[in-house]
Amino acid sequence: MPSRASPGPPEADAGHTQAEAHPAAAPTSARIAAASLFVTVCLLVLKLVVGIISDSIAVLSDAVDSGTDLAGGAAALVSLRIAAQPADEGHPYGHGKIEAVSASVAATIIGLGGGLVTFGAIRRLIEGSPEIDVGIGLAAMAIAAVANLVVSVLMRREARRSGSMALRAESTHLTTNVVQAGAIILGLALVGLTEEEVFDPLTALALAAYMAWTAVGLVRVALEDMLDQSLPDAELKAIAEVLRAHRSEVVGYHRLRTRRSGATRHVDMHVLFEQGRTVADVHEASDHIEADIQQRLPGTVVVIHPEPDEGQERTSLG
Repeated sequence: MPSRASPGPPEADAGHTQAEAHPAAAPTSARIAAASLFVTVCLLVLKLVVGIISDSIAVLSDAVDSGTDLAGGAAALVSLRIAAQPADEGHPYGHGKIEAVSASVAATIIGLGGGLVTFGAIRRLIEGSPEIDVGIGLAAMAIAAVANLVVSVLMRREARRSGSMALRAESTHLTTNVVQAGAIILGLALVGLTEEEVFDPLTALALAAYMAWTAVGLVRVALEDMLDQSLPDAELKAIAEVLRAHRSEVVGYHRLRTRRSGATRHVDMHVLFEQGRTVADVHEASDHIEADIQQRLPGTVVVIHPEPDEGQERTSLG
């Protein structure tokens, strides 16, 4: 029996399902990404000015990190706009993979920024640190911590709602900025309490190490998407539960394959039916299964290949 998807031509079906997955979320995601860019620009200027005035390598290092935020945020915004485009003849699975590229760009920028911070901190340790204006540095970092915390919470919430890898990567980056700001505040406080400027470059080195760790994590997430890793166990369980709920209509299933492309999930499988059932009957049952999977996992493109039961290996629905 020929392969089939939801009613209508495969191209139209894929486009329809992906249209449900992206456009509803895309405007909100793009607005949050744009707001994050605006906040990043403001913080970059603030940290750069305060870092120069206070002569703190830790604050200047965080300004470098804000520069990486700016580049990463711009990449996230561009990728969200591209990923929101519907599937077309040249891209039948949509444009969601661009979000993995965005995450890779963010990881590269963070890694380069960490290398620059390391160079500056080691140079200060060797040559010695000048007198640091602790008060203005503490004020600037407190403002940065609060701003990044608010934006990261909003962005992570939208990432969970939309399934956007680009927003997920950027929210992770902003969360690290909050931790970084806290570390710099601690380092500046130690400088103020002990009058030992060495705590300033040491804090910068700790910041660089944290940036490297974050970059590695983003690369791992991007590779999972690029290599078409299967959906998480919880989502595979949801698919199995839907099929078990239809065990009065189907005998079993096999060759289940899943992957994610940006915010869109792709699921295809062979479903076994009792011999003798009509094409129309099998078609209707398959439609019900697809609809139930899409209800459990919004933004999912489901393709079912129905087969007559001839004793093939299958996953039991019992």
